[in-house]
Amino acid sequence: MSVVIVGTLDTKGEEIGFARDVIEAEGLDVHLVDVGVMDDPEIEPDTSAAVVAEAGGSSLAALREAGDRGEAVTAMGEGAVAVANRLHDDGTLDGILGLGGSGNTSIATAAMRALPIGVPKLMVSTVASGDTEPYVGCRDVAMMYSVADLEGINQLSRTVIANAALAMVGMASKQPDVDVEDRPTVAITMFGVTTPCVQTAREWLEERGYETIVFHANGTGGRAMEGLIRDGVIDAVLDVTTTEWADEVVGGCLSAGRDRLDAAAEHGLPQVVSTGALDVVNFGPRDTVPKKFRDRTLHAHNPEVTLMRTTPDEAAEIGTEIAEKLNASTGPTVLAIPRRGTSMLDSEDGPFHDPAADRALFEAMRGALNDRIECVSVDAHINSTEFAVAIASRLHDLLQDGPAD
Repeated sequence: MSVVIVGTLDTKGEEIGFARDVIEAEGLDVHLVDVGVMDDPEIEPDTSAAVVAEAGGSSLAALREAGDRGEAVTAMGEGAVAVANRLHDDGTLDGILGLGGSGNTSIATAAMRALPIGVPKLMVSTVASGDTEPYVGCRDVAMMYSVADLEGINQLSRTVIANAALAMVGMASKQPDVDVEDRPTVAITMFGVTTPCVQTAREWLEERGYETIVFHANGTGGRAMEGLIRDGVIDAVLDVTTTEWADEVVGGCLSAGRDRLDAAAEHGLPQVVSTGALDVVNFGPRDTVPKKFRDRTLHAHNPEVTLMRTTPDEAAEIGTEIAEKLNASTGPTVLAIPRRGTSMLDSEDGPFHDPAADRALFEAMRGALNDRIECVSVDAHINSTEFAVAIASRLHDLLQDGPAD
């Protein structure tokens, strides 16, 4: 077993050397990747900074001469990605560990995000107690806060680094003792306000032999699903909850980006797509709602999350965007419309009940959809058993039918 440590050996040689010693004392090999550009390494690397810089499309001499920290971090990040992928492909990377400040956190986590899910990834960082989304992205990157700066070995850094090193030993040297069945895997998207639908559909599919993976449609969840589709992990998609498109179009805080819905379309996966929580735009605490929206219909989901109801015009724009995405599908695709509401809030007695907005959404979708895409309209609420079974069974039919000729 071999652990790769990514770090700036020109400034963090002592600390990285200590982590290496802890890991090697447990019987694992260590491969040091130097991403420091300012000076010569304090300890000998296995992959030099010059090699990393070259892999990133630059040279160590050029980066030193330019003296631009941003340029150096970018180049070394790209190089670290190439080196980590090569080591993984060669079978000499069973886990990856990073230690450092914001610069090396950016470099090392870029390499981590490029590796498959399941490869142990741990970043000890001075910025791990803040917003970690840029570093973690949609991968299984674990981050540990260093508490103090990683400068020298002292009673605090020794404990933190040793714990991280031993955690990596455990992850890299032990395979989880769980049964893995070779079953078709269905990705499902869920929000709190579409949970009953997803629970019923998931149970229906699992009873028929499918494995299901549920993604929280909170921006990163949608991006994670898109990434796993591209990685070949997913066989079909039950996209119950497309609410991330409401945030993308209207300006909420949980958008998954403009390429949401692209992966399944491009890879030809069978998919049933619905309108879950398209009545909802997400913001943080109430005082974070933009001033232009404060007279709108708002609902406090909890103290940290404020939801806003989409208008008919917004709903029509969202519906058109989603339909155009589905039109690009290369595999069997069904749009499923729940005519009696798209979330818990959009029920007959709910605070977001707005038949005009729902009608605008559904009509825009049907109007923009091309003839290749099947549209199923169910006279039921999205969280009804009737609708959940209808969409799960339709996806099952698509999988049973196989690819179209």
